[in-house]
Amino acid sequence: MKKVLLINDMPGYGKVALSAMIPILSCLDIETYSLPTALVSNTLDYGKFEILETTDYMRKTLAVWDQIGFRFDAVSTGFILSEKQARFVAEYCRQQREKGGRVYTDPIMADYGRLYNGVTEAAVSGMRRLASAADVILPNYTEACFLADLPYSEEPENRDAVCALIEKLRELGCGSVVITSLPLEGRKFVCGYDGENQETFFLPYREIPGRFPGTGDIFSAVMIGRHLNGSSLKDAVRAAMTTVEKMILQNLDTGRKYIPVESFLGLLSSASDTLQENSDIRDSREQEETE
Repeated sequence: MKKVLLINDMPGYGKVALSAMIPILSCLDIETYSLPTALVSNTLDYGKFEILETTDYMRKTLAVWDQIGFRFDAVSTGFILSEKQARFVAEYCRQQREKGGRVYTDPIMADYGRLYNGVTEAAVSGMRRLASAADVILPNYTEACFLADLPYSEEPENRDAVCALIEKLRELGCGSVVITSLPLEGRKFVCGYDGENQETFFLPYREIPGRFPGTGDIFSAVMIGRHLNGSSLKDAVRAAMTTVEKMILQNLDTGRKYIPVESFLGLLSSASDTLQENSDIRDSREQEETE
């Protein structure tokens, strides 16, 4: 089994971050370890919350694990609470990458053209430092613009503009890029570049009305699990897109504000079946998805 260290926050209430990613990766036969960047009372969409930063605990924990001899095949980073924490995590990820481990970074800091409340320009600088230590980064479109220091627009002019954005992100030092929630040609896409296969891809998807915190974490977990298990980055992204869509559709009429991940783990295998069954259809649409 591959071993992955998840560096992300742990919510007391809500299926996001570690509480969403651990069951998915475990179901995909990935041995998971967790290092909380913060303890969060509840998801932030409630308006009131309490957060406890855990940087000192993280340092001491990694020192203990190093003495014990714990080793990881990959590291995944998510919510980072401070610039100090970003510097520390980036240095650790750089060390793991030098040892041959894969590093995945989700630079959680912005959406809809603006930074989240409380996120500063210093935090953006910290996320750029983290991106430079990663093999794969997974920003949404807004975060990609902030990381690349390019102006945000409602929609890129064309695919060449998206490729230029991807190249700007790769100049930070990461090998591969996956950009989610990217509006283009009147549709939404997940776009990316696989540094291993030197392949750029454009994967369209339909937007489903509704908002469920944690879908980004579900996407990251499925993509990372599939990628570590041998899928190409493009196929891993496809599997993540299919899984998120199925989970949202099955949760639409339940009245829940969150997605009960454990109840939907069976969709991980059905997503793979769907991908296999639709391979001929995907091949016929390849010119729409890949350059």
